[in-house]
Amino acid sequence: MVIFALLPYLALSAALQPLVPLISRDLHMSGQTMSLSSGMANAAYAVGTVLAVQFSQLLPQRRMLVLYALLLVVGSVLALAAQDAATFIAGRVLQGLATSLMLIAAVPPLALGFGLTKLRETATIMSMGIFGAVAAGPTIGGIQAEENGWRPLFAVVAGIALVAFLLSLLTFEDAPPADPSAPRDPLAIGLAAAGSAAAFFGASELSSHAFFSAQAFGPLVGGLALIVVLSVYQFRASRPLLTVRTMFSSTIPVAGIVVALFAAAASVSAIDLTANLLADEHGPLRIGLLFLPELGGAVLTAVLLGRLLPRRGIHYLPLVGMLFLAAGIGIFRIELPPSQALTVVGSAVTGIGLGATVAPALFVAGLSLGAGNLQRVFAIVELYRAVAAFMIAPIFAHFAVGRYGTGVAMWVGLGLALGGAAVAVLLYALGRARPQTPELERFMAGEGPAWYSPPLLAALRTRSVPAEPAAEGTRA
Repeated sequence: MVIFALLPYLALSAALQPLVPLISRDLHMSGQTMSLSSGMANAAYAVGTVLAVQFSQLLPQRRMLVLYALLLVVGSVLALAAQDAATFIAGRVLQGLATSLMLIAAVPPLALGFGLTKLRETATIMSMGIFGAVAAGPTIGGIQAEENGWRPLFAVVAGIALVAFLLSLLTFEDAPPADPSAPRDPLAIGLAAAGSAAAFFGASELSSHAFFSAQAFGPLVGGLALIVVLSVYQFRASRPLLTVRTMFSSTIPVAGIVVALFAAAASVSAIDLTANLLADEHGPLRIGLLFLPELGGAVLTAVLLGRLLPRRGIHYLPLVGMLFLAAGIGIFRIELPPSQALTVVGSAVTGIGLGATVAPALFVAGLSLGAGNLQRVFAIVELYRAVAAFMIAPIFAHFAVGRYGTGVAMWVGLGLALGGAAVAVLLYALGRARPQTPELERFMAGEGPAWYSPPLLAALRTRSVPAEPAAEGTRA
């Protein structure tokens, strides 16, 4: 049910690039309007992460999940049947909102609901389904674009959304609100909504305006400022909606967030910019097939995530992923546009890098806190990751076609991958953190985190840092 709920929007977002000319032609949409549709859909995805946490605290969770799945069906049908820009944008916005609502509502209970014996398989299937869908997007979009149409793909997406809705009914087990006494926080929701809408609107305007124009730069910077204000507000709140203070005062969660954000931002240069370059030389089907090895890399790392989850090696997997991501960008950068051989190798290496970074980093951050915080951990990480992944893409594309060129933009992406890895390693060193074998039984039982995460920058603090607490049953 979870995989079918998340596949439509994630796969479609990755498959949309070669379909843009066809959709623009049929719905009489300009390039700027198409960019706006993607920007507003991504903004809805970002704000949905915060809404989902608030709703889960106060409302029956499984009933809300059925409602989210129905919302996804409505959005998918609207996008499929759209005859004008307004209907298409409304459908895409509902798709983005419903997907993030279901992600936060369903994925953490899924990770915990089958117990420790199924945790490895659950992690593998989740990563393979979610990130595999993203990796398969360019190929799916290329195949559909070769047929000179876009509605058949949107019909398949609507069908998958319907299956997700039916599964939400067939698997229904009523669940109470997580905490009916939790405070309502309209300010946090308002800051998330206003910040996401403004930031993504500004980024979408870059398709037809200069970076420092009032239409692009003002909303972009203003929206990011509001998200920063949201983070500070939640850090200082006595009863926060999001676990900002808990996460940002601890070493390992911060390192995990850094890896997820830098990987999301760096991967844009490896995929979108390369696809844009190849569009001048190859048809959409050929480009999609050249990127097919990316799916194989994502599947491989999903299996590896499941095997390493109960081991100390889970700490090293995101770091190795960042190095693979940097290597993939470097392979694409050898020759611009890259040859078919370089594209095949680069896409496979990039797929390994992307699959080995974001999902493992999410688990590393989540296991550092108690199981009861998993939903809020996913929410704050997905909010930041959505900003890094979806908003960076139009910024990279803007500078790539400007005076800096694609080559410089890809060097920036390479620097982000290496820089993210270096920052994560430095955070571990300055926090005196060390890779540890996770105590998954303790975590799954809700008795505490899977390992000890020292305070952030513990080595720089003047006062002595308390020794690692010895949990009952912990091996020396």
